[in-house]
Amino acid sequence: MKIAVLLASVTCVSAFMMPLQATRTSTLLARTPFIAGNWKMNPQTKTQAIELATELVGAWSASTPCEVCIFAPMPFIDAALSTVHTKAIHPGMQIGAEFAYYEEKGAYTGAVSAEMIKSLGVTWVLAGHSERRTIFGDNDEEINKQTINLLKKGMNVVLCIGETKEEYDAGLVEAVCTLQLKKDLAGVSAEEMSRIVIAYEPVWAIGTGLTCPADTAQEVHSKCRNVIRGMYGDEVAEGVRIQYGGSVTPDTIDELMKKPDIDGALVGGASLVAEKFSRIMNFNV
Repeated sequence: MKIAVLLASVTCVSAFMMPLQATRTSTLLARTPFIAGNWKMNPQTKTQAIELATELVGAWSASTPCEVCIFAPMPFIDAALSTVHTKAIHPGMQIGAEFAYYEEKGAYTGAVSAEMIKSLGVTWVLAGHSERRTIFGDNDEEINKQTINLLKKGMNVVLCIGETKEEYDAGLVEAVCTLQLKKDLAGVSAEEMSRIVIAYEPVWAIGTGLTCPADTAQEVHSKCRNVIRGMYGDEVAEGVRIQYGGSVTPDTIDELMKKPDIDGALVGGASLVAEKFSRIMNFNV
């Protein structure tokens, strides 16, 4: 399978190749890197969540080169927030929510509103994660409603985009990401873009152990930035942070973070292991 994915990447990238920039420039470094951990439906108990949050806070040092956000399951948000506020010595660590429904209130059993999450002290929320799209059926219209509502509430959004394996193999990466960006950001103003982080997640690399090659990820990020440039202009495009997500590990983070258009990572499984996530958030470039 690895061979097939690598072969597909050659076909995919050749479809929209642009000149490579090997490393970050001092200008691009003005975009503060943003490393996020997505716990998904983990861990299994509140006690385990507190223990993990405590370990992650302890992994900070004064030289940690990025902002950090942990997206925790709803039942553990309050406990994680309390842990961070009690123990944190680094001003960049925050706790986020994995999802918020776009309706204000009402007969929506199992749903959680942005206002409920905000009342806990949360300011960051994921929207459009591939698992929400593929498992729960969230479409671009719903993701756009979620995004608009969160921004209206004064909150910040990590907007996830990315192609499936079938789309990847068909060379549709640029088309899929462009369409998702334009649909999901419809109605978002240039000023509001300062409260949005884009997370490019090749769906085929999530939870598979496969990582999109750093050069390939850079090409996609560059294309996404150019789409945003077309929508909002140079200033917004150069200011927006674009994360990479998809089986990020301590072994891959440094190479990814050397790329000029990769401004962070959305980390899944490795964020559940304090030693691994510590190495990721303390990356070297």
